[in-house]
Amino acid sequence: MKHLRPILLALILVGAFYFFTTHRPGSWRPSGWFGDSGKLVLTEASDGNEQLDPNEQVNVAVYKKAIPSVVNITSTVRTFNFFYGVMPQEGQGTGFIIDKKNGYILTNYHVVQGRSAKLEVTLHNRKRYQGQLIGADPQHDLAVVKINASDLTPVVLGESRNLQVGQEVFAIGNPFGLNGSMTRGIVSAIRPIQSPNGSRIDNAIQTDAAINPGNSGGPLLNSHGEVIGINSMILTGGGADQNAGVGFAIPIDTAKAVLNDLVTRGHVARPFLGLRASLPIGPELADQIGLPADYGVLIMELVPNGPAQRAGLRGGNQHAYLGNTPILLGGDLIVAIDGHEVQDLRDISDIMNNHKAGDAVTVTVYRGKKKMDFKVTLGEMPEQG
Repeated sequence: MKHLRPILLALILVGAFYFFTTHRPGSWRPSGWFGDSGKLVLTEASDGNEQLDPNEQVNVAVYKKAIPSVVNITSTVRTFNFFYGVMPQEGQGTGFIIDKKNGYILTNYHVVQGRSAKLEVTLHNRKRYQGQLIGADPQHDLAVVKINASDLTPVVLGESRNLQVGQEVFAIGNPFGLNGSMTRGIVSAIRPIQSPNGSRIDNAIQTDAAINPGNSGGPLLNSHGEVIGINSMILTGGGADQNAGVGFAIPIDTAKAVLNDLVTRGHVARPFLGLRASLPIGPELADQIGLPADYGVLIMELVPNGPAQRAGLRGGNQHAYLGNTPILLGGDLIVAIDGHEVQDLRDISDIMNNHKAGDAVTVTVYRGKKKMDFKVTLGEMPEQG
């Protein structure tokens, strides 16, 4: 009996093997031991049309409101290559429609690559038009392009002067040629920056909304879908030409102030006081020099026959050094313009932005210890190309 046990166990195993390998599927199901392997069970959402949450609703509403107005701009210029001769060089950027009937589009000046570029504008509906540059402001990196199209959908222009740090913003553009892309962020700061040609842009909007190559010229929007800035430039990290979380937009108020000139004149008739060189004054420097006020802008040199010189203002005539920097002393110290206190050159710039060429302003200065007022008729700043 003891020797039969291995034989019986072997027979049982062989029989079991035969049963499971030859039995017809479906006629017997080893329920409970191996589970139900014939059916795939998925977990699905109960309702595919459930409501978006409030933040998502805002995102979608902003996108739907703005996207019909956002365009892709392709600019082509001819450049000389030593080996291949004249070759086309292509660049891409973004713009947005600001006029329904006349086909005006606002973008960055660096997107259109100057007045000699050939421009092609692609609308959101994929229709393509040849673009014409009709106005340029290199100082603020702004340009207006026109296409021969009508019944367009323009953006709504908001205001930028009351923006708050922490306010939510949205950027729409064509990064890396990916048309109609939207990113979201906040206003990180309001600060002056330098435009691509080196000019100062005051009150630029710093944001962490992702802005990448191809976004330039596109709209920066508030939560109402109104344009508050024109996406212009980014800071890059590690040498890579991509977003590092710090982007900048030109405030829309700056653009609105010059749009009429860009459309009607082709350039900006920016007011010009006529200072060639000047020195901001603080309490410590005023004490060292012996000035009658501890603030203001000291005129070192005036533009010959410029508005300020014609009005009787004076530059410096005494050579001195501030550290290793040569300066001129003895000129008039500007402390106010039209009654607005002047602390530095930014104050003068802000005041000029509220005027146009031909306006008369009252400049208050100290000449020695004497306080004087001069009536200055502002000139037109020479165009910078």
